[in-house]
Amino acid sequence: MNESESPTSLGRFLTISDTADVLNISVSQAYALVRSGELPAIKIGAHGHWRIERAVLESYIEAMYEEARRLSLWNQSDYANLPELSIGSPARRP
Repeated sequence: MNESESPTSLGRFLTISDTADVLNISVSQAYALVRSGELPAIKIGAHGHWRIERAVLESYIEAMYEEARRLSLWNQSDYANLPELSIGSPARRP
């Protein structure tokens, strides 16, 4: 995607490459998100080219922000220090 283009100027559906540009990740990383089902997409045409709806990508981005916010709040909470509730090794507080 050129710097003069915005996601909205690309139309309703984005290619894997356009999606990678929007997320600032590699094409292979974007493809992995689609293949895993983490980022919903559809196959179009006889060759099965993946397309991601712009609104779905925006929802995915919002969900990732919410996940990061919740993880940050969890890490700040008193419950994060309880070994039976923590994932992996217990969190350490300064």
